[in-house]
Amino acid sequence: MKVLVVGGGGREHAIVDAISRSPRCPQIFCAPGNAGIAEQATCVAIKDTDVQGLLDFALTEGIDLTVVGPEAALSVGIVDAFRAAGLRIFGHTKSATRIESSKEFAKILMEKYDIPTAGYKSFTSYAEALAYVSLRPFPAVLKYDGLAAGKGVVIAQNLEEAAAALKDMLIGEAFGKGKVVIEDYLEGPEFSFMAFVDGYNVYPMPLAQDHKRAFDGDKGPNTGGMGAYTGLPFINDEDVAFAYEKILKRTAYAMVSEGCPLSGVLYGGLMKTPQGIKVIEFNARFGDPETEVVLPLLDSDACDIFASVACGNDPQPLVWSDDITMGVVMASKGYPGSYSKGFEIDCSEAGERIFHMGTAIKDGKLVTNGGRVLMTVARAATVAEAKEKAYAAVHAIKCDNLFYRSDIAHWALDK
Repeated sequence: MKVLVVGGGGREHAIVDAISRSPRCPQIFCAPGNAGIAEQATCVAIKDTDVQGLLDFALTEGIDLTVVGPEAALSVGIVDAFRAAGLRIFGHTKSATRIESSKEFAKILMEKYDIPTAGYKSFTSYAEALAYVSLRPFPAVLKYDGLAAGKGVVIAQNLEEAAAALKDMLIGEAFGKGKVVIEDYLEGPEFSFMAFVDGYNVYPMPLAQDHKRAFDGDKGPNTGGMGAYTGLPFINDEDVAFAYEKILKRTAYAMVSEGCPLSGVLYGGLMKTPQGIKVIEFNARFGDPETEVVLPLLDSDACDIFASVACGNDPQPLVWSDDITMGVVMASKGYPGSYSKGFEIDCSEAGERIFHMGTAIKDGKLVTNGGRVLMTVARAATVAEAKEKAYAAVHAIKCDNLFYRSDIAHWALDK
């Protein structure tokens, strides 16, 4: 079996790793991949948004199954193109991907189908948005309507911060021309609930919690994620049942009713508020860095799951380990702003699983090649044990230009 994984970050490394454990012993390709992925798959120098290039490769190579990682590839219609060519592909159509690519589409959907979320209003005019936010209490949640690589959300503490963010998004077009959604501010611990979805069928994964802010204490700018862990003590069985039935399943049914059924991963970015579980955001693909701590717990055949969902068939029962996993992201200094690349990395003494997020080989040496560079992932019986092992691996990695948060899992350990 030949499998193509589209993407080149830590999420895709975790997907490749899960597929490599399949008893089918698939031959794995990854486009474009990275230095770590190259140890488990054949990397192909094709951009993840080059739909025609990827399609030509899949047809020429005789790819049996394609698994799409990044939202950018889904949003430009890679699934539609592959299916039109008769190829089996895991991921949502361009129409279904709107649940992530348009915050406004997602909010309208949730409002229509009674899926719990924060109140909101959308704007294209800077003046109108500023006037609206100036009459409301702070903090204010400001979201760019389209894709922004996890960085299009600002929680403004005052009018000055709100004005700067709105100017950046609507006048400066930092993420492109589009709208801004202004939401009510909610409080409570956030968590990620991912599921494989095929039409009406929803197969849940273990919960995880991501850490979006760059620095300890949840300070600094939003990033693509600085670490994650599983085994959340503040989420009980009743919470899980509510989120599964009233959010994930209801959303899957809503998308079928809207004529754009899901056929990949639905990611629910949720919050446990005093008023109950509510949706902060939906993503149309595996979360990053949550995938790196969730997929290592999968004891089922990943190839069977991906192929079954891609074909509309029921997969074999999903089996997950009861272990706890924790991952710490090591990022280039300056991220999520400007940063330099090309710093040599020595991981030889890390001792734990390392997923590569932004690495390359230069002159035979492993070097930094992105904002988020590596993620050490440890597995244990408790969160505390997993944290100890994950940070021991971080401390063993040698590189002159990396930083990391030292408080991953603080919601689980400090409460």
